[in-house]
Amino acid sequence: MQKALIEYYRCPEDMVELRLAGRLSEYAGYFRFGPETTCYGRSSTAARSHDVHDAASRVKTDNGIVDLRFDPDEVVDNLRLERYCSIVHPPFVSKLYYALRPFLSVSVRKHLQRMRLNDWRDIPFPRWPIDASVDRLFEQLLLLSMKARGLDALPFVWFWPDGAPNCVVMTHDVEELGGRDFCSQLMDIDDSAGIKASFQIIPESRYPVPESFLDEIRARGFEINVHDLDHDGRLFAHRDLFLRRVEKINAHGRRYRALGFRSGALYRNQAWYDALDFLYDMSVPNVAHLDPQRGGCCTLMPYFIGRILELPLTTIQDYSLFHILNDYSIALWKQQLDTIDKAHGLATFIVHPDYIIPERARATYRALVEHLAARREEQRTWIALPREVSRWWRDRSALRVVPDPRGWRIEGEGKDRARLAFAMSFGDRLEYRLAA
Repeated sequence: MQKALIEYYRCPEDMVELRLAGRLSEYAGYFRFGPETTCYGRSSTAARSHDVHDAASRVKTDNGIVDLRFDPDEVVDNLRLERYCSIVHPPFVSKLYYALRPFLSVSVRKHLQRMRLNDWRDIPFPRWPIDASVDRLFEQLLLLSMKARGLDALPFVWFWPDGAPNCVVMTHDVEELGGRDFCSQLMDIDDSAGIKASFQIIPESRYPVPESFLDEIRARGFEINVHDLDHDGRLFAHRDLFLRRVEKINAHGRRYRALGFRSGALYRNQAWYDALDFLYDMSVPNVAHLDPQRGGCCTLMPYFIGRILELPLTTIQDYSLFHILNDYSIALWKQQLDTIDKAHGLATFIVHPDYIIPERARATYRALVEHLAARREEQRTWIALPREVSRWWRDRSALRVVPDPRGWRIEGEGKDRARLAFAMSFGDRLEYRLAA
């Protein structure tokens, strides 16, 4: 019941105890936990899958234990792994589109995509443009646990190394030959702001991938990851095809010395990720209203899918911003960043070299990296490569907070970069503070 909560905070296990009150219903459905947190799962309150109720109103405490009408571990998995929605991307339609794609101009493609996505504003869940249901649920459960034990403060391992308040990751998916040839100029733009990024390379069909191209990316301090196999939209069409392609994908990963993977067009089936031979994946959006496959993981933090760490995409892609919303400002990116910063989360960006070749789009991207550089100076934002976030989150997952004669301390490999923090209870509000 409290496994996911303890893993999220890395707090002492004996300070949190959740218990299931009643028998879970047979069917999963949506319910609320407070006015702003949407959950999906089985409940001991709802008898039918379409019942919507507020499970927070049924919470009770007993001798330091919080009694709930649902299993938080199940609900968190349902949201993170997108079990609340079906995987819908018809293979025939996808195959036809990608067969025609090389012959379609961006103006034609964006017109077709706008038609397909014309209902996106009507989707109630996940909540656009950022959904932090998982993170809010954890906050509420921790606050209830503290109240049940009469605690004003509870120690945990801070989310980011060296006390950074939040994290930013910049990634570049290279779609076509023109984008590949623009990568050197894109690295110049990134370097001008002191930002290093990862480049996701399509290993087959789209463009040649010479060693000299890969060597330049590495020599300049950027990172290389694998982007699908041939980006034809069919990677997850069926299990046998996926397994055949994954063998090649894993081989390309070894050739590139890549630690991470991202699927084409963010198609995904998280239940199959165990076949990927990578340390981390970057294919799951926080909110996927404007992507071919709808859904979203509803969290602003990395999370494990078995042995693979997921670094979710938490901001809008440049293509969707420019060509679906027809917006060439950074206002929406800034709005998403503000929300992520308040939650001390991970802000992950996809900016394609292919789509910022035109001067108007390039100017927008320059404004974005300058804004990120300013946040780093003003707020101490940690701007990191994906591999650095993966290394830190894996280290953090093994750290423990233990009693110390002077209070509390952190134990485990990687503790030198870790910072002790406290969750502070102020009535119905939870705040985080770094230890002095």
